[in-house]
Amino acid sequence: MLTDVAIRALAGAESRREIPDGKVTGLYLVVQSSGAKSWALRYRARGKPKKLTIGPYPLVAIAEARRRATAALGDVAAGKDPAAEKTSARAAARAEKDDMVDVVVNDFVKLYAARNTRDWRETERILKKDVVSRWRGRRLGEIERKHVAKLLDEMIDRGAPVGANRVFAQLRKMCSWAVERGIIQLNPCQGINRPTTEMARERALSNHELALVWRGAEGLGFPFGPIVRSLILTAQRRDEVGGLVWDELDLDGALWTLPAVRSKNRREHTIPLAPLAVKILRAQRRFADSPFLFSAGERPPSGFASTKASPHKTAGSRSSIGRSTTCGEPPRAEWQR
Repeated sequence: MLTDVAIRALAGAESRREIPDGKVTGLYLVVQSSGAKSWALRYRARGKPKKLTIGPYPLVAIAEARRRATAALGDVAAGKDPAAEKTSARAAARAEKDDMVDVVVNDFVKLYAARNTRDWRETERILKKDVVSRWRGRRLGEIERKHVAKLLDEMIDRGAPVGANRVFAQLRKMCSWAVERGIIQLNPCQGINRPTTEMARERALSNHELALVWRGAEGLGFPFGPIVRSLILTAQRRDEVGGLVWDELDLDGALWTLPAVRSKNRREHTIPLAPLAVKILRAQRRFADSPFLFSAGERPPSGFASTKASPHKTAGSRSSIGRSTTCGEPPRAEWQR
Protein backbone atom coordinates (compact mmCIF):
# COMPACT_ATOMS: atom_id res chain seq x y z
CA MET A 1 0.00 0.00 0.00
CA LEU A 2 1.38 3.39 -1.03
CA THR A 3 2.46 5.91 1.61
CA ASP A 4 3.66 9.51 1.45
CA VAL A 5 7.17 8.41 2.35
CA ALA A 6 7.21 5.83 -0.45
CA ILE A 7 5.78 8.30 -2.98
CA ARG A 8 8.30 11.02 -2.15
CA ALA A 9 11.10 8.51 -2.61
CA LEU A 10 9.98 7.74 -6.17
CA ALA A 11 12.06 9.45 -8.83
CA GLY A 12 11.68 9.79 -12.56
CA ALA A 13 12.86 6.99 -14.80
CA GLU A 14 13.47 6.46 -18.50
CA SER A 15 9.81 5.69 -19.08
CA ARG A 16 6.44 6.52 -17.57
CA ARG A 17 5.24 4.20 -14.78
CA GLU A 18 1.89 3.38 -13.17
CA ILE A 19 2.13 2.12 -9.58
CA PRO A 20 -1.01 0.56 -8.04
CA ASP A 21 -2.19 2.04 -4.76
CA GLY A 22 -2.65 -1.35 -3.09
CA LYS A 23 -5.70 -0.21 -1.12
CA VAL A 24 -8.29 1.05 -3.64
CA THR A 25 -8.65 -1.26 -6.63
CA GLY A 26 -7.90 0.50 -9.90
CA LEU A 27 -6.20 3.53 -8.33
CA TYR A 28 -2.70 4.18 -9.66
CA LEU A 29 0.05 6.68 -9.04
CA VAL A 30 1.37 7.78 -12.43
CA VAL A 31 5.06 8.75 -12.36
CA GLN A 32 6.31 10.56 -15.47
CA SER A 33 9.91 10.29 -16.67
CA SER A 34 10.35 13.87 -15.46
CA GLY A 35 9.39 12.83 -11.95
CA ALA A 36 5.97 14.54 -11.98
CA LYS A 37 3.29 12.45 -10.21
CA SER A 38 -0.49 12.24 -10.55
CA TRP A 39 -3.41 9.95 -9.70
CA ALA A 40 -5.55 7.97 -12.14
CA LEU A 41 -8.33 5.43 -11.82
CA ARG A 42 -8.69 2.53 -14.25
CA TYR A 43 -12.02 0.78 -14.54
CA ARG A 44 -14.37 -0.81 -17.09
CA ALA A 45 -17.63 0.73 -18.30
CA ARG A 46 -19.97 -1.11 -20.69
CA GLY A 47 -17.24 -3.69 -21.16
CA LYS A 48 -14.59 -1.18 -22.26
CA PRO A 49 -11.48 -0.11 -20.31
CA LYS A 50 -11.60 3.51 -19.14
CA LYS A 51 -9.27 5.88 -17.34
CA LEU A 52 -10.23 8.78 -15.07
CA THR A 53 -7.58 11.37 -14.22
CA ILE A 54 -8.01 12.36 -10.58
CA GLY A 55 -5.34 15.01 -10.09
CA PRO A 56 -1.66 15.77 -9.45
CA TYR A 57 0.30 14.72 -6.40
CA PRO A 58 0.95 16.25 -3.86
CA LEU A 59 -1.87 18.74 -4.64
CA VAL A 60 -4.20 15.76 -4.31
CA ALA A 61 -3.03 13.83 -1.24
CA ILE A 62 -3.31 10.07 -0.83
CA ALA A 63 -6.43 10.21 1.31
CA GLU A 64 -8.22 12.55 -1.09
CA ALA A 65 -7.21 10.47 -4.11
CA ARG A 66 -8.64 7.35 -2.45
CA ARG A 67 -11.84 9.17 -1.57
CA ARG A 68 -12.36 10.39 -5.14
CA ALA A 69 -11.52 6.97 -6.57
CA THR A 70 -13.96 5.24 -4.23
CA ALA A 71 -16.73 7.69 -5.17
CA ALA A 72 -16.04 7.15 -8.87
CA LEU A 73 -16.15 3.37 -8.47
CA GLY A 74 -19.53 3.81 -6.80
CA ASP A 75 -20.74 5.69 -9.88
CA VAL A 76 -19.40 2.92 -12.10
CA ALA A 77 -21.33 0.35 -10.05
CA ALA A 78 -24.46 2.47 -10.62
CA GLY A 79 -23.96 2.26 -14.39
CA LYS A 80 -22.26 5.61 -14.91
CA ASP A 81 -19.04 6.46 -16.72
CA PRO A 82 -17.12 9.10 -14.70
CA ALA A 83 -14.45 9.70 -17.36
CA ALA A 84 -17.03 10.26 -20.10
CA GLU A 85 -19.02 12.59 -17.85
CA LYS A 86 -15.88 14.59 -17.05
CA THR A 87 -15.06 14.92 -20.75
CA SER A 88 -18.60 16.06 -21.52
CA ALA A 89 -18.52 18.62 -18.71
CA ARG A 90 -15.27 20.09 -20.01
CA ALA A 91 -16.62 20.26 -23.57
CA ALA A 92 -19.75 22.01 -22.31
CA ALA A 93 -17.64 24.52 -20.39
CA ARG A 94 -15.55 25.24 -23.47
CA ALA A 95 -18.67 25.56 -25.63
CA GLU A 96 -20.20 27.96 -23.12
CA LYS A 97 -17.12 30.15 -23.24
CA ASP A 98 -17.05 30.04 -27.05
CA ASP A 99 -20.71 31.08 -27.02
CA MET A 100 -20.16 34.32 -25.07
CA VAL A 101 -21.24 37.33 -27.13
CA ASP A 102 -17.92 39.17 -26.87
CA VAL A 103 -15.99 36.02 -27.79
CA VAL A 104 -18.19 35.36 -30.84
CA VAL A 105 -17.81 38.96 -32.01
CA ASN A 106 -14.01 38.78 -31.73
CA ASP A 107 -13.89 35.43 -33.54
CA PHE A 108 -16.27 36.62 -36.27
CA VAL A 109 -14.22 39.74 -36.94
CA LYS A 110 -10.92 37.83 -36.92
CA LEU A 111 -11.95 34.69 -38.81
CA TYR A 112 -14.51 36.08 -41.26
CA ALA A 113 -14.82 39.86 -41.55
CA ALA A 114 -11.09 40.68 -41.62
CA ARG A 115 -10.49 37.98 -44.24
CA ASN A 116 -13.42 38.68 -46.53
CA THR A 117 -14.40 42.34 -46.29
CA ARG A 118 -12.62 45.65 -46.82
CA ASP A 119 -14.60 47.51 -44.16
CA TRP A 120 -14.11 44.95 -41.41
CA ARG A 121 -12.99 47.61 -38.95
CA GLU A 122 -16.37 49.27 -39.29
CA THR A 123 -18.00 45.88 -38.72
CA GLU A 124 -15.92 45.50 -35.56
CA ARG A 125 -16.84 49.00 -34.37
CA ILE A 126 -20.57 48.47 -34.91
CA LEU A 127 -20.72 45.10 -33.18
CA LYS A 128 -18.65 46.20 -30.18
CA LYS A 129 -20.47 49.49 -29.75
CA ASP A 130 -24.06 48.27 -30.04
CA VAL A 131 -23.98 44.51 -29.48
CA VAL A 132 -21.14 43.69 -27.08
CA SER A 133 -21.86 46.70 -24.89
CA ARG A 134 -25.46 45.55 -24.50
CA TRP A 135 -25.01 41.79 -24.12
CA ARG A 136 -21.55 41.46 -22.61
CA GLY A 137 -21.36 38.46 -20.27
CA ARG A 138 -24.28 36.69 -21.96
CA ARG A 139 -24.22 33.64 -24.20
CA LEU A 140 -25.20 34.24 -27.80
CA GLY A 141 -27.34 31.11 -27.62
CA GLU A 142 -29.46 32.83 -24.96
CA ILE A 143 -30.25 35.80 -27.20
CA GLU A 144 -33.74 35.44 -28.67
CA ARG A 145 -35.64 37.20 -31.43
CA LYS A 146 -37.39 39.44 -28.90
CA HIS A 147 -34.03 40.67 -27.60
CA VAL A 148 -32.87 41.60 -31.10
CA ALA A 149 -36.16 43.36 -31.83
CA LYS A 150 -35.91 45.36 -28.61
CA LEU A 151 -32.34 46.43 -29.42
CA LEU A 152 -33.40 47.70 -32.85
CA ASP A 153 -36.56 49.40 -31.55
CA GLU A 154 -34.56 51.31 -28.95
CA MET A 155 -32.08 52.48 -31.58
CA ILE A 156 -34.92 53.78 -33.74
CA ASP A 157 -36.53 55.50 -30.75
CA ARG A 158 -33.33 57.39 -30.00
CA GLY A 159 -33.21 58.66 -33.58
CA ALA A 160 -30.82 56.22 -35.23
CA PRO A 161 -32.93 54.32 -37.81
CA VAL A 162 -30.08 53.96 -40.32
CA GLY A 163 -27.76 52.85 -37.54
CA ALA A 164 -30.32 50.20 -36.59
CA ASN A 165 -30.15 48.89 -40.16
CA ARG A 166 -26.36 48.67 -40.00
CA VAL A 167 -26.38 46.90 -36.65
CA PHE A 168 -29.03 44.46 -37.83
CA ALA A 169 -27.12 43.63 -41.01
CA GLN A 170 -23.88 42.87 -39.17
CA LEU A 171 -25.58 41.01 -36.32
CA ARG A 172 -27.56 38.84 -38.74
CA LYS A 173 -24.42 38.02 -40.71
CA MET A 174 -22.50 37.17 -37.54
CA CYS A 175 -25.29 34.92 -36.23
CA SER A 176 -25.49 33.08 -39.56
CA TRP A 177 -21.75 32.50 -39.36
CA ALA A 178 -22.13 31.23 -35.78
CA VAL A 179 -24.82 28.78 -36.88
CA GLU A 180 -22.58 27.48 -39.68
CA ARG A 181 -19.78 26.98 -37.12
CA GLY A 182 -22.06 25.13 -34.72
CA ILE A 183 -21.60 27.79 -32.04
CA ILE A 184 -25.35 28.35 -31.79
CA GLN A 185 -28.27 26.33 -33.08
CA LEU A 186 -30.65 29.09 -34.22
CA ASN A 187 -30.16 32.55 -35.68
CA PRO A 188 -32.08 34.99 -33.45
CA CYS A 189 -32.32 37.45 -36.36
CA GLN A 190 -34.32 35.01 -38.47
CA GLY A 191 -37.84 36.24 -39.12
CA ILE A 192 -36.97 39.88 -38.41
CA ASN A 193 -37.20 42.38 -41.26
CA ARG A 194 -34.83 45.27 -41.73
CA PRO A 195 -35.86 47.90 -39.17
CA THR A 196 -36.31 50.85 -41.53
CA THR A 197 -36.57 51.53 -45.24
CA GLU A 198 -33.79 53.75 -46.48
CA MET A 199 -34.37 56.21 -49.29
CA ALA A 200 -31.72 56.72 -51.92
CA ARG A 201 -30.00 60.08 -51.65
CA GLU A 202 -31.49 62.65 -53.99
CA ARG A 203 -29.55 65.64 -52.71
CA ALA A 204 -26.50 66.72 -54.69
CA LEU A 205 -24.27 69.73 -54.16
CA SER A 206 -24.77 72.62 -56.56
CA ASN A 207 -21.83 74.21 -58.35
CA HIS A 208 -21.89 77.06 -55.86
CA GLU A 209 -21.87 74.64 -52.91
CA LEU A 210 -18.99 72.69 -54.39
CA ALA A 211 -17.04 75.93 -54.65
CA LEU A 212 -17.75 76.66 -50.97
CA VAL A 213 -16.56 73.20 -49.95
CA TRP A 214 -13.46 73.63 -52.10
CA ARG A 215 -12.57 76.89 -50.37
CA GLY A 216 -13.31 75.49 -46.93
CA ALA A 217 -11.08 72.47 -47.55
CA GLU A 218 -7.95 74.63 -47.45
CA GLY A 219 -8.57 75.38 -43.78
CA LEU A 220 -8.55 71.67 -42.98
CA GLY A 221 -4.86 71.26 -43.72
CA PHE A 222 -3.17 67.90 -44.30
CA PRO A 223 -4.47 65.27 -44.88
CA PHE A 224 -8.15 66.19 -45.02
CA GLY A 225 -7.83 69.29 -47.18
CA PRO A 226 -6.27 67.51 -50.18
CA ILE A 227 -8.51 64.50 -49.59
CA VAL A 228 -11.69 66.62 -49.83
CA ARG A 229 -10.46 68.33 -52.98
CA SER A 230 -9.47 64.99 -54.50
CA LEU A 231 -12.95 63.67 -53.70
CA ILE A 232 -14.49 66.55 -55.62
CA LEU A 233 -12.18 66.06 -58.60
CA THR A 234 -12.41 62.25 -58.84
CA ALA A 235 -15.93 61.50 -57.52
CA GLN A 236 -14.57 58.36 -55.85
CA ARG A 237 -15.42 56.99 -52.41
CA ARG A 238 -13.94 58.57 -49.30
CA ASP A 239 -11.94 55.52 -48.16
CA GLU A 240 -10.69 54.89 -51.68
CA VAL A 241 -9.22 58.39 -51.88
CA GLY A 242 -8.06 58.39 -48.27
CA GLY A 243 -6.26 55.08 -48.78
CA LEU A 244 -4.46 56.13 -51.97
CA VAL A 245 -0.98 54.67 -52.33
CA TRP A 246 1.67 55.92 -54.71
CA ASP A 247 1.88 52.63 -56.61
CA GLU A 248 -1.72 53.10 -57.80
CA LEU A 249 -0.91 56.36 -59.59
CA ASP A 250 0.49 57.11 -63.02
CA LEU A 251 0.67 60.87 -62.75
CA ASP A 252 2.49 61.28 -66.05
CA GLY A 253 -0.34 59.42 -67.73
CA ALA A 254 -2.99 61.12 -65.52
CA LEU A 255 -4.41 57.76 -64.44
CA TRP A 256 -5.30 56.18 -61.13
CA THR A 257 -5.69 52.39 -61.09
CA LEU A 258 -7.84 51.35 -58.14
CA PRO A 259 -7.08 47.67 -57.41
CA ALA A 260 -9.86 45.15 -56.92
CA VAL A 261 -8.89 44.58 -53.30
CA ARG A 262 -9.77 48.20 -52.50
CA SER A 263 -12.83 48.46 -54.70
CA LYS A 264 -16.31 47.97 -53.26
CA ASN A 265 -17.38 45.70 -56.14
CA ARG A 266 -14.03 43.84 -56.06
CA ARG A 267 -13.18 44.93 -59.60
CA GLU A 268 -10.20 46.95 -60.75
CA HIS A 269 -11.01 50.49 -61.94
CA THR A 270 -8.97 52.87 -64.04
CA ILE A 271 -9.84 56.48 -63.22
CA PRO A 272 -8.75 59.36 -65.46
CA LEU A 273 -7.37 62.30 -63.50
CA ALA A 274 -8.09 65.94 -64.33
CA PRO A 275 -5.02 68.21 -64.57
CA LEU A 276 -5.92 69.89 -61.27
CA ALA A 277 -6.21 66.48 -59.58
CA VAL A 278 -2.76 65.52 -60.90
CA LYS A 279 -1.39 68.80 -59.55
CA ILE A 280 -2.83 68.17 -56.07
CA LEU A 281 -1.63 64.57 -55.91
CA ARG A 282 1.81 65.40 -57.24
CA ALA A 283 2.19 68.05 -54.53
CA GLN A 284 1.85 65.51 -51.71
CA ARG A 285 4.90 64.64 -49.68
CA ARG A 286 6.35 61.15 -50.00
CA PHE A 287 6.85 59.56 -46.57
CA ALA A 288 9.81 57.22 -46.27
CA ASP A 289 8.03 54.64 -44.11
CA SER A 290 4.54 54.79 -45.61
CA PRO A 291 3.09 53.84 -49.01
CA PHE A 292 0.14 56.25 -48.54
CA LEU A 293 -0.25 59.73 -49.97
CA PHE A 294 -2.26 61.01 -47.04
CA SER A 295 -0.70 59.19 -44.09
CA ALA A 296 2.80 58.90 -42.66
CA GLY A 297 1.95 55.67 -40.86
CA GLU A 298 1.16 52.05 -41.64
CA ARG A 299 -2.56 52.76 -42.04
CA PRO A 300 -4.58 55.26 -44.07
CA PRO A 301 -5.99 58.33 -42.30
CA SER A 302 -9.10 58.11 -40.13
CA GLY A 303 -11.09 60.49 -37.94
CA PHE A 304 -12.97 62.08 -40.84
CA ALA A 305 -15.70 63.25 -38.46
CA SER A 306 -13.30 65.87 -37.13
CA THR A 307 -13.49 67.68 -40.48
CA LYS A 308 -17.17 68.46 -40.02
CA ALA A 309 -16.46 71.39 -37.68
CA SER A 310 -13.82 74.06 -38.13
CA PRO A 311 -11.07 74.05 -35.48
CA HIS A 312 -11.56 77.85 -35.37
CA LYS A 313 -15.31 77.64 -34.87
CA THR A 314 -16.72 79.75 -32.06
CA ALA A 315 -20.19 80.13 -30.58
CA GLY A 316 -22.54 81.71 -33.05
CA SER A 317 -20.06 81.49 -35.92
CA ARG A 318 -20.26 79.45 -39.07
CA SER A 319 -17.74 76.78 -39.99
CA SER A 320 -14.87 77.60 -42.30
CA ILE A 321 -16.68 75.87 -45.13
CA GLY A 322 -18.59 78.63 -46.85
CA ARG A 323 -16.34 81.47 -45.64
CA SER A 324 -13.67 83.18 -47.68
CA THR A 325 -10.20 81.70 -47.49
CA THR A 326 -6.88 82.82 -48.83
CA CYS A 327 -6.94 80.31 -51.65
CA GLY A 328 -10.12 81.68 -53.17
CA GLU A 329 -12.40 79.79 -55.53
CA PRO A 330 -10.66 77.95 -58.35
CA PRO A 331 -11.76 78.74 -61.87
CA ARG A 332 -15.05 76.97 -62.33
CA ALA A 333 -13.81 75.21 -65.44
CA GLU A 334 -11.02 73.59 -63.39
CA TRP A 335 -13.10 71.89 -60.70
CA GLN A 336 -16.03 71.10 -62.98
CA ARG A 337 -13.81 69.35 -65.52
